[in-house]
Amino acid sequence: MRYLKILSAFIIINISFTAFSQNTDTLSWIQRVKKNRAIKEKEGRLLLTPLVGPAYTPELQFTLAGGFMMSYKTNRFDSLIQRSSSPIMIGISSTGAFFVNSKLTSFWLQDKLRIYGDFVYKDMPDNYWGVGYDKALNTPKSDTTTAYRREWWQINPKFMWQFKKNNFLGLNVDLNYTHGTEACKGVSEDEYYKEFNNKPFNSGLGLVYQFDSRDIPVNAWSGWFAEINATIYNTKLSGDNDYMLLSLDYRGYWQIKREGSILALQVKARLTTGDVPYGEMSQLGTPFDLRGYTWGHYRHESMFFILPEYRYTFKKGKGLSKHGMVVWTGVGTLGEKVNEFKSWLPNAGIGYRYEVQPRMNVRFDIGIGKESVGFYFNFNEAF
Repeated sequence: MRYLKILSAFIIINISFTAFSQNTDTLSWIQRVKKNRAIKEKEGRLLLTPLVGPAYTPELQFTLAGGFMMSYKTNRFDSLIQRSSSPIMIGISSTGAFFVNSKLTSFWLQDKLRIYGDFVYKDMPDNYWGVGYDKALNTPKSDTTTAYRREWWQINPKFMWQFKKNNFLGLNVDLNYTHGTEACKGVSEDEYYKEFNNKPFNSGLGLVYQFDSRDIPVNAWSGWFAEINATIYNTKLSGDNDYMLLSLDYRGYWQIKREGSILALQVKARLTTGDVPYGEMSQLGTPFDLRGYTWGHYRHESMFFILPEYRYTFKKGKGLSKHGMVVWTGVGTLGEKVNEFKSWLPNAGIGYRYEVQPRMNVRFDIGIGKESVGFYFNFNEAF
């Protein structure tokens, strides 16, 4: 019995020591990873953070999305530029949709040159209610009234030159394509669909002015941003349609009491005129404005929205943790012209933030619209 007790004690001590050693090795490995990551960040080298997660949006329904946050310095020895970022997301949905998107924010030549870009591809079963608030409100969603399949892609870089502190002037290039197939009777008989579905490609070139005093554009805590974008889409540029876009975008950021407690505000108008195809109408309810609505449900030549959002990063000791929350509320409206704005769409939501790289978050948002709800999974802030 005595030897049995000694043997039992020896086994317990050995297991405890092994577990402690393994735990120590694990902690040591985590510390090495964090140290290497800090070195890479300081040296401006490439950082990659992979992520996979679920989402649910009214148009895609249940979605499994995966991708990675990629950040880097375009010149590791340039102390005047921030880290550039280009997150990439790939997803499939329960409806049979497939999508790929990336959003580039890059800084060059001691921040004299900034290159932004939106790159999107979607192939998905979709719904088209028609153009205008009344069509959206009065057309029931069904296999005979709104259903069709949509293929959409966009390549939209902006090249901005800083000619004076915080002042940028540049060129907007927009190539986009929207084509519908398998259209039900309600969609195939729509006047806009009949006119533009066989003219799916649009090519635009425009001038952009920006004022940008934000500290970190992808997740600002201070400063403000204003943009005027005037872009012409023309058959002379090899596109299929002739129309014009004017976009006015204001964003402000204010710290409340302490670091990591931020009030953000976006006010935006998107105005189009000419032969605007149904795929390029101004739309409310994207993952970057009134989250919670079906993307494409509400569309018209022009739209306007106001979106205040409160962002709060939790504290950890004397500093900030990687965890945060946001809440927002907003309203938007649309019409053929500004003087026809009449009916307002309410919006509210709450979200969770986790910092995957310095000042770069992954976001999980739950948005509530008028008779619709959406759950969004994406990189960086909505604005």
